Amino acid sequence: MKSLFLTVVSWLTFSQAICLGQQIIRVEWTESPTSEIKKIREFGTFTEVGKLTDSVSLIFKSEGYLEGYFREKNFNDTLRLTWDFGQLFRWENIKPGSVPEEFFASLGKPMLSYKAPYQWIDRVLSYAEDTGYPFAELKIDSLTIRNNLISGVLEYNSGPRITWDSLEIAGGSKTDKRYLQQVTGLIPGQPFSQKDLAKATQTIRKSPYFTVVESPELAFQMRQAKPIFMLQDRRVNVFDGVIGLLPNENELGKVLITGEVDLQLYHLGGKGRDFSLNWQRLNIQSQSLEIKAKESFVFHTPLDVGVGFSLLKQDSSFVNRMFELDFGFRISDKTYLNFFTKRQAGDLISPEDIIPDQALPASIDYRWNQYGIGMDWNTLDSPVSPRRGSRIQGRFSLGNKQILQNTGLPEELYDGLEESSAQYQGWFSGEKHLFVKPTWGMWFRAVGGFLQNQNLFLNELYRVGGLKSLRGFNEKNFFAKSFGYLNLEQRLFFDQNSFLIVFADLGIIENPYNSPKIDRPFSFGTGINLDTDGGLFSFVLAIGKSDIQALSFSYSRIHFGYLARF
Repeated sequence: MKSLFLTVVSWLTFSQAICLGQQIIRVEWTESPTSEIKKIREFGTFTEVGKLTDSVSLIFKSEGYLEGYFREKNFNDTLRLTWDFGQLFRWENIKPGSVPEEFFASLGKPMLSYKAPYQWIDRVLSYAEDTGYPFAELKIDSLTIRNNLISGVLEYNSGPRITWDSLEIAGGSKTDKRYLQQVTGLIPGQPFSQKDLAKATQTIRKSPYFTVVESPELAFQMRQAKPIFMLQDRRVNVFDGVIGLLPNENELGKVLITGEVDLQLYHLGGKGRDFSLNWQRLNIQSQSLEIKAKESFVFHTPLDVGVGFSLLKQDSSFVNRMFELDFGFRISDKTYLNFFTKRQAGDLISPEDIIPDQALPASIDYRWNQYGIGMDWNTLDSPVSPRRGSRIQGRFSLGNKQILQNTGLPEELYDGLEESSAQYQGWFSGEKHLFVKPTWGMWFRAVGGFLQNQNLFLNELYRVGGLKSLRGFNEKNFFAKSFGYLNLEQRLFFDQNSFLIVFADLGIIENPYNSPKIDRPFSFGTGINLDTDGGLFSFVLAIGKSDIQALSFSYSRIHFGYLARF
């Protein structure tokens, strides 16, 4: 141990007392007897000096200087307190006594420095507390001292074995007890664990459905521990309406009104059961529909099962359909893993209108069965309105694509085209929230995706653009074989969930049916998110530029949004 040499000097100066009107006590000390560097602190009362000497005495004795004490010497009006270390005590021998062998196997044997056995005792009690024995006791008994060497025997009393009882929910939450047991992992009959209780509390705080109002309580009876959680449901159900005002390309000088309806219902029946419906009108002839549902902890297992259906009608060109079956489970509080299978189908609507050049159209009839894996790593501080943290998501899938011959097209157009081939795709998203000051925050997001096959057609490609991706462009404006975009946003908060924004979006898009094939769109703008008692109102003004859109206020996009949580 690094020796410390502490000298406490306090003197009363009548002239200072007269001038300052109060007593000043100066404390000086050095870190070692040979050090010449002094540290100085000033106190106003002797009580504060006493607190310092008491704490220093405890530090020395915890290091093994059990006989140490402060010696007092008076020099005129100065009281000098000097620490006398005395002998350094250490352990000569500690017998295991009644301590179970499993503790030594898991934690090793205690070292023989004076402090080490007490630290080892704390680890043993924590280990016992996490394996069903929260009332365990461990002490060193039968002490003997020879010179400066100490010997003793460890005495252990496990106390009663405690198991988890069924948990209880207070606070009026609609959450089902069985669902909460699955989420927390506090299963009745399993050994009590203080560590698991703390982990369960953190898990609940991150739940998108509810949060903990106060620290959980424990009720012990009949060798069982009943955790009591005070929960409050979050307002996470969503009804979102968006109206877009766009230039009408078919009728010059007029405005085209587009729209979106987003309904999201979460935690139905208090069992983590979710349902969502999204409808969009992209332009006069194009619409899309997405429906999703998820059931958590199916048959009281860690498995979640989800289904999804989507339909996209693009003008009079084609219609796409997709059905998805998803199986997911939680690896940890931060990580969620899922496996899925999809069936995608695309069909031409009016093939007789698109064959004047006797070549295959850009879109085609196809069927694609795929299997994939996804991951979601989430450290956001709030699932609803985060200000700090990160989130990383990714999906990868592959499968066999089959091209179907359309009876409305000549068969010779399909000559040399491989009807069945392997196809794969990937998608990635990463976002970061920074909370710089109480009124200033930043949000960054990077998203990318790719699709790979030797024969790709327009109605298979990704769709990018709009309020939730590249602002300043029509919803799903871009077709992309591969893409990447970056959202940069500065937020000026004037309420908890209300803020002004200034943003810029940068993208790169590859479309083999465009010329040039690589487009680098960008956009910028401003907006406001206003949180009211009735819901969240948003207004965004964005201006974008790409190879097919000039940078002009006449092509600006104005988005009104209203998101009602209930």
